[in-house]
Amino acid sequence: MAKTDLSGLRRSNDPPLLILTSLAGGSKHGYALSKDIEAFAGIVLSPGALYGAIARLEERGLIEALDGDARRRPYRLTLEGSNALAAALRELRRVTDVATSRLGVAGIAGVAGVVA
Repeated sequence: MAKTDLSGLRRSNDPPLLILTSLAGGSKHGYALSKDIEAFAGIVLSPGALYGAIARLEERGLIEALDGDARRRPYRLTLEGSNALAAALRELRRVTDVATSRLGVAGIAGVAGVVA
């Protein structure tokens, strides 16, 4: 199995990572993606950032467009996209676990209380 390219999927606020996470819950069009990302991450992506990331993810084969009407084009996660998301999450988990351990915090929930 080829190594998954994780470039652009290393920050929790990264548009490609947010889009893949949203699509892991089911297919969505751009506006629905934007609203879902805002709901679960508290991040508002500009249309340029959203649609630019969608285009790059589609070019890389991580998402694919579905049939839709003229105004709404839904997208879904591909197998490659699912694998890339899982790999990115493993990497983020590893970094989070190291940071949590170094802070001496028992779990993620306690991290917010550490930062002043």
